[in-house]
Amino acid sequence: MISLIIGHKGSGKTKTLISCVNSAVESSDGNVVCVEKERLLTYDIDSRARLVETDQYKVSGYTALYGFLAGMFAGNYDITDMFVDATLRIGGRDFDELCAFLKRINYLSDEARVNCTFTISADAEELPEEIFTFCKKI
Repeated sequence: MISLIIGHKGSGKTKTLISCVNSAVESSDGNVVCVEKERLLTYDIDSRARLVETDQYKVSGYTALYGFLAGMFAGNYDITDMFVDATLRIGGRDFDELCAFLKRINYLSDEARVNCTFTISADAEELPEEIFTFCKKI
């Protein structure tokens, strides 16, 4: 199952994400990865977590983001936790595309046994109800 940190700008999503990443680093027997759009979390995330910025690799849109994450899973079997900040800024605000993307990631994370958490800058009511059949809100 995928975890979602949902709320509008200024609601504390990134602080929650930072706390979750740092907690995962402490409890993980493998690798923790945090994906962000641009380099903002360098001093907030524990240095044992791998911090990756999508802008550096020109990742834009849900298809590219899926390929980017799938490539990380394929290249490193030791990833236990994957966190993605600013999901809508990377993928776009089309909630139907977001739903399709999260479905694909849910399957991938189950197969790879990776806990995935995404921040979503929106109200839960704006998102398709189907998302909550395979995602839980933090």
